[in-house]
Amino acid sequence: MKKLLPFGIIIGLMLTPLLTNAHVKWFTEVEPQKESIEQILSPLFMSLALTAAVVLGVLTLLIPKTTNWKQIQNWDVRLSSLRKYSRIILKYGTAIALIIQVVNGTLFAPELPITNTLTTVLAWISIALLLVPHPISTKLGAALLLGLFVYVTMNFGIFHMLDYGFYVAIIGVLLVGRTRYENVGFPFLYLGTGLSLCWVAVEKWVYPTMSLDIVVNHQVPTFGFDPGIFIVMAAYIEFVVGYLLVVGILNRVLGLIVTVIFVMTTMLFGMKEVIGHFMVHIVLIIFIIEGVSFYNPPIKMHKTKVDQFIFVFLNFLFVLSTFVLIYYRFA
Repeated sequence: MKKLLPFGIIIGLMLTPLLTNAHVKWFTEVEPQKESIEQILSPLFMSLALTAAVVLGVLTLLIPKTTNWKQIQNWDVRLSSLRKYSRIILKYGTAIALIIQVVNGTLFAPELPITNTLTTVLAWISIALLLVPHPISTKLGAALLLGLFVYVTMNFGIFHMLDYGFYVAIIGVLLVGRTRYENVGFPFLYLGTGLSLCWVAVEKWVYPTMSLDIVVNHQVPTFGFDPGIFIVMAAYIEFVVGYLLVVGILNRVLGLIVTVIFVMTTMLFGMKEVIGHFMVHIVLIIFIIEGVSFYNPPIKMHKTKVDQFIFVFLNFLFVLSTFVLIYYRFA
């Protein structure tokens, strides 16, 4: 029973709403207060970094063995048969997500209000173009959406909009459809979504007071942990999810788990959660359908299991350090 306790804690953390409530700023009015770098790089933080790196390295040795399980193979066949619908789901899902946002007076995220009529008109034109079942119309709609994203970025700043970098990846997929670059679309979507998750996870370490406010006001269960410790752990789980998407491990499983968690957070945070995360739901559905069939993940550069373990271990620590330092310096 004791052996199952750590596993239960991990599952509990993964199922808590705070974990995938990636955009903390949506649900708190607390003024952001940057934590000192000494407090961020605490013994707990460093211990969890090494633990996560080891666990990720071990996953590279265990996951390939599951591909021989009959049930996994059956699921793979069934999901693979749906791949022909992936781009259709992305196209119309994007249009629906934009409709929800514009109707509620925002664009791309709940804290990004539409401030003028021209933006509203251009957003509706983009939606209309995406709804037309023609590749040229899709590309025009995506190009217009890219222009709107650039405009919003100019107003709110590039480091703020990195939270929503997956929209750039989505636009990229729509633009390269039915071209000779079509095959790079979905890998770019994996990369953009994974990096966005990593980026917003760092927010919980650099600005912990906002997350603490959410834990208190929304009565988020901490499973017996001190709220400060719980936030550090939850942010690690979120960062690991993003990293796994980038390196190409557990993409279908992650897509399913995170989709379930987002449904749970909707029950806790309401309509704002729907507005903000509907587009992410669409992306995760595509991950569930696609797996990594089209994606040559970075881990495949290394042939032996030992090399793959070392690569994931060291690369995770490097990526983690880079994100923390960049976020702390510029965000």
